[in-house]
Amino acid sequence: MAAPHVLLVAESCVDRLVASRVLNTCNIQVTAVEGSKQALKFLEMEHDVQLILTDYCMHDMTGYDLLVEVKKSPKVNHIPVVIACTEDIPERIKKCLDGGAKDYIIKPIKVANVPHLLSYI
Repeated sequence: MAAPHVLLVAESCVDRLVASRVLNTCNIQVTAVEGSKQALKFLEMEHDVQLILTDYCMHDMTGYDLLVEVKKSPKVNHIPVVIACTEDIPERIKKCLDGGAKDYIIKPIKVANVPHLLSYI
């Protein structure tokens, strides 16, 4: 069976590196992009992504904005979206979950988070 493919969206180079390493150690294929616009372009071309893991705080669009765009697209609206953030803000978490996110996790991502993430695939 092929390794699960996760699209990782984060502006911070460090965040992309840390999350990629964690996911790679768990035998997950990772495509890391720098922002929401790159993620949407990638999703236009690539359809084997099984999970989108996006940072909430980004300049071009928030993770919530990306979630809304994904949910509007008939091509990719089936892909589960998990939002990651350093801030534990209940209103933001509720907004993301109500908007269709599968989960909202607190960064940094740890190996202990991975089985939970994979349960959405």
